[in-house]
Amino acid sequence: MRIATDIGGTFTDLVWQDEESGAVGNTKVPTTPHDFGAAVVAAIRQSGQDARGTGFLVHGTTLVINALTERKGVRTGLITTRGFRDVLEIGRANRPDIYNMTYVKPTPFVPRRLRLEVTGRLNYRGEILEPLCREDVARAAETLLAEGVEAVAVCFLHSYVNPQHELECGRILADLAPDLPVTLSHQVTREWREFERSNTAVLNSYVMPIVARYLNSLERDLNDMGIPSPSLHVMQSNGGSASFGAGRQLPVNLVESGPVAGVIGAARIGGIIGEPNVISLDVGGTTAKCSLVLDGAPRITSDYKIEHDRRSAGYPILVPTVDIVEIGAGGGSIAHLDDSGALRVGPQSAGADPGPACQGVGDQPTLTDANLVAGRINPDYFLGGRMPLSVARAQQALQPLAAHFGLGIAETALGIIRIADSNMINALKLVSVRRGHDPRDFVLLPFGGGGALHGAALMRELQTRKVVIPEQPGVFSAWGMLMSDLRRDDIRTRITRVTEEAAPVLDETFADMGRRVHEALRREDVAAADIRSERHADMRYLGQEHTVKVPLAEGCIDAAAVDGLLERFHQVHEQTYTFRLDTPVELVNYHVTAFGLVPAPEIGRVCSDGLTLAGAAKGRRGVYFDDPVPLQADIFERDRLPVNEALTGPAVIEEPTATILVFPQQRAWRDCYGFIHIQGENKS
Repeated sequence: MRIATDIGGTFTDLVWQDEESGAVGNTKVPTTPHDFGAAVVAAIRQSGQDARGTGFLVHGTTLVINALTERKGVRTGLITTRGFRDVLEIGRANRPDIYNMTYVKPTPFVPRRLRLEVTGRLNYRGEILEPLCREDVARAAETLLAEGVEAVAVCFLHSYVNPQHELECGRILADLAPDLPVTLSHQVTREWREFERSNTAVLNSYVMPIVARYLNSLERDLNDMGIPSPSLHVMQSNGGSASFGAGRQLPVNLVESGPVAGVIGAARIGGIIGEPNVISLDVGGTTAKCSLVLDGAPRITSDYKIEHDRRSAGYPILVPTVDIVEIGAGGGSIAHLDDSGALRVGPQSAGADPGPACQGVGDQPTLTDANLVAGRINPDYFLGGRMPLSVARAQQALQPLAAHFGLGIAETALGIIRIADSNMINALKLVSVRRGHDPRDFVLLPFGGGGALHGAALMRELQTRKVVIPEQPGVFSAWGMLMSDLRRDDIRTRITRVTEEAAPVLDETFADMGRRVHEALRREDVAAADIRSERHADMRYLGQEHTVKVPLAEGCIDAAAVDGLLERFHQVHEQTYTFRLDTPVELVNYHVTAFGLVPAPEIGRVCSDGLTLAGAAKGRRGVYFDDPVPLQADIFERDRLPVNEALTGPAVIEEPTATILVFPQQRAWRDCYGFIHIQGENKS
């Protein structure tokens, strides 16, 4: 048995696969914010499967990102090179809102009195200029322990080149305080940039005790159910999984643990249907998350920030992360009036508790309430009928907004939906147009509880080639986790002028890094035959500040390979920035990734013998699409649709975990894998 669990803001999803029979199933339970692990256990029990047969379990959690954004980590100290205690405070000189004269930099996670300096210095080559002062480290440890810190981060200048001083500091701290969690910055990242490295190490320590307690508790519960510890894995931000032990040691790698799984699943779906270019959109209960899959591969970046927007510089995290843009636009997003009286949707969410008003507890109007009032959601078929919804409560929640604007309830609901769609469009443009990609070259793959409801409207605005909706989109992120392999990344900064003469240096460095990531997977009992690797180079023109990521083929790096690498760099740079230069090129970061391949569920073909559109029809109902006048839409049950027989909108396709909307002038059909395709009538 293979199991994947994904904790969202509203629901916790579980997908299971029986490796012997190939059977795949899923279940969904409300998230338990007081104890996230309780929902995982409840979902396993509700699935009806025997947990004792589980050979592989992968878990996606929002624990890390929640602890960071809600400031619920532990009291953390920082030990750094003398003269550099204020790196976290100084940050970067560039700011997102350059005309805001009252701009205030984000507050560091470690206050100044807990940022302590010690003597010891390396130069940029990693050569020791001044030895580490053990007495300074001991005094710093004594001060931090007296201040009641629960975790410590250590970040020394140029330790990404030579970690010797950090290792010495770690040994001293282990002797003085053996139970104190410590993060040495080189253990998290070997990239340069002091501010980003320092902040990454601090955030890792800030959440380390929280994650350790959570994973320890969950591990005990799962062991009690008969699932052995070696079978337990967590989803990482880089799109791969790691053991619970690795998650406890480097929890900052879990910051986007849940959302990235859907992107991995989207890449897999694109490969199956022959669409290598995909824009994924995950609309959950709290947020909407989108990402780009180009040529079959998700985009990976180490230039990742939390709480970054046009008004805030946010906090950098220098670890490989699937490039995701996230906004507060989910089914539970609350519609409200801002200070000027304008209508806004999100980022505040009703979450799982109390949830949307239509679920019977909350009283705030949400996007789900608006979709229910607009007739798009069947109140008697939510979660297959397990959770009936109240249209009256939804209408009551929308009434104050309708009264404020002097509109009817249906018009107000459509206004909320349009604003949410607009927010999603802006996010989708950030990962496509703003990255130099034309959405017309991509297909849109929406999922999550609300993705299928909004996909057809977003397709019209973005002009993507079509919309493809996977089976059971409401649990798609959990399904994507079963698609993910074990993954280890090694990124090192070593600035190298890219010329034919540099080929031996490139070859030796990449080969050494490849051996290290392979060894890391072998230590987790991955067979050598099940390991594959990829190589990338972060490159720039001489004189530039930042880089673009360029793929590098496996094999020996000789003069011909260098020429090919340079040409690919020029192509990637031109696509990103619209120009290329006849200028020397530098390789800044070497990046090697190793994948430990794990069995993934096979996607079988559906049998539609005897199925017809008439047999799939469930009747008609009034649905609001673009105008405050309802249209009589045909209602279909997804699993009863025949293969490759198109229906035309206005229509609604229902299934237990999602509702698919087909607008007028659009056509939809079910393919041989069970996926739903939607296109405008003028597209072929």
